[in-house]
Amino acid sequence: MTPTEVFMQQVIYGLSNGMIIALVALGYTMVYGIVELINFAHGDLFMLGGFFALTIVGALGAAGVLDIAHMGDHSNWLLLFGLVIAAGVFCGGLNVAIDRVVYKPMRKSPKLTQLVAAIGVSFIIVNLGLFWGGAPMEVFGGGNAAAASKDFPEILEGSNLLGEDSNIVLRLEDLAIFIVTIPLMIALTIFVKKTRLGRGMRATAQNPVAAKLMGIDTDRVISATFLIGGFLGGAASVMWSLYNNTISFQMGFRAGMDAFTAAVLGGIGSMPGAMLGGVLIGLIRAMSDQYIETRWTNVVVFGVLILILVFRPSGLLGLKQREKV
Repeated sequence: MTPTEVFMQQVIYGLSNGMIIALVALGYTMVYGIVELINFAHGDLFMLGGFFALTIVGALGAAGVLDIAHMGDHSNWLLLFGLVIAAGVFCGGLNVAIDRVVYKPMRKSPKLTQLVAAIGVSFIIVNLGLFWGGAPMEVFGGGNAAAASKDFPEILEGSNLLGEDSNIVLRLEDLAIFIVTIPLMIALTIFVKKTRLGRGMRATAQNPVAAKLMGIDTDRVISATFLIGGFLGGAASVMWSLYNNTISFQMGFRAGMDAFTAAVLGGIGSMPGAMLGGVLIGLIRAMSDQYIETRWTNVVVFGVLILILVFRPSGLLGLKQREKV
């Protein structure tokens, strides 16, 4: 491959992974923007979405609806979109339940207390994923190795869309990521800017007390925020599983850290910032893996983050907040 082809290949890898990271980062930044909670359990919720999607695939295969061994022989877009919606609804509903049971009773507690609670929920979800990995299903290895990584079937065929003679590889999986993530981001932007509930979210994020005095049901707004954030995390988990063809109960930590870093880099609380941060993190990781070395990638990512925050503490697209004294 020529240097230009190598560079273009890394751009494809970076953009594909960056779009997935951006979806997860949106969940982080939306919750923080509304209730100022760093929901560290969000990455692990993303992990459960992957396990839920694999369970559906396994159940359909066991019922004879799918031929899992030959799924890659044809494009199965209907199944993909179904998994995205199912995993999104599952993670969104679970996120709302976690908020009702854990976070809502602590809404007026110190931020440190809420942070510790979020870390506790994260550990609980990780262990749920570990137990889930031992499910007695063929797709989970018959439940014999709960902690082992699980193979996710290749739903879309893996041929090169640019032609078999091309040195640059663009797979259907890469195309699917853009087909799924970009409409979701556009729909979310329209929802927040144009709908009544979206305006309620913006008002609550700006001043929750004033929003409540104006008649906005802030509890409903917060629940909707957790629902949407969870849905985006579930959708991202399907795309991650499809792209990497493997899932594990620990994958939420890596994805969560990348997404949180992206949210901070773009400006925590800013949705455009989360999208931009996710794409940048994906590109930085891809370029570092190629041109530096994989073991230095985390150093490069967090080095760039620190450098940006030194000169722009609010992030790339974050708004500067005036401190009251």
